[in-house]
Amino acid sequence: MAGDCDSSSLVHLNVGGKKFSTTVGTLTQSEPDSMLAAMFSGPHTLRQDKKGYVFIDRDGEHFRHILNWLRDGEIPKLEASQYAELVMEAKYYQLLGLFVGILVLKSKEDKKLDADFTHAEVINYIHSGKWTRGLRNRVHYFRGVNLSGFNLSKLDLSNVDFGYACLRHVCFSGADILNSNFNCADAEDATFDNANVRSSTFSEANLRGASFVGAKNFDLGRSSCVEDCKGLMYPMFGFL
Repeated sequence: MAGDCDSSSLVHLNVGGKKFSTTVGTLTQSEPDSMLAAMFSGPHTLRQDKKGYVFIDRDGEHFRHILNWLRDGEIPKLEASQYAELVMEAKYYQLLGLFVGILVLKSKEDKKLDADFTHAEVINYIHSGKWTRGLRNRVHYFRGVNLSGFNLSKLDLSNVDFGYACLRHVCFSGADILNSNFNCADAEDATFDNANVRSSTFSEANLRGASFVGAKNFDLGRSSCVEDCKGLMYPMFGFL
């Protein structure tokens, strides 16, 4: 079976022994960069059993949540342990929207400063090139994610979406942060010393106690608590 590009075509799936029926459109349209979209929108040859089911060797218990996300875009209400399992499935299927949606939901429910990732996971994600939006305008997503306390100094953090993220006490010293989004982020006490922040935006971000000593090319217009920032050459702007 080759991936059928007709969005109305029926697809029968056997996921870990549980059977589902859906359409090519459901699997490909809402998350076009996902593994499922790649499977069913291109020339890939897919094995079917005698009854026409395509087998996927993953947890069938969670696949119904995957399908409902693709159909409706709604995050299911689950126990904390189940969310962790669903995140693993979202990573496997490369469902960026579901992955980020769960992390945002968890961040809203859990106000503690425990980070959502280990440092190694963040670094590997940044360098992996996975889950980027387009090839020419690559965007890594940390939107709404809790990265409090991380050391991200001297990294290339260009084209990263940190919108609504918890970035308290994060060290960005010496990093290249070009064209990144910090809008509505909580960056209290974060350190941007000697960082290049050209074309990055900080609209409505909390920058109380943040440090920009030696930072270049930043525009903190419309940010919150700018008067409490350290190392500003001018009230809101940094220049070479």
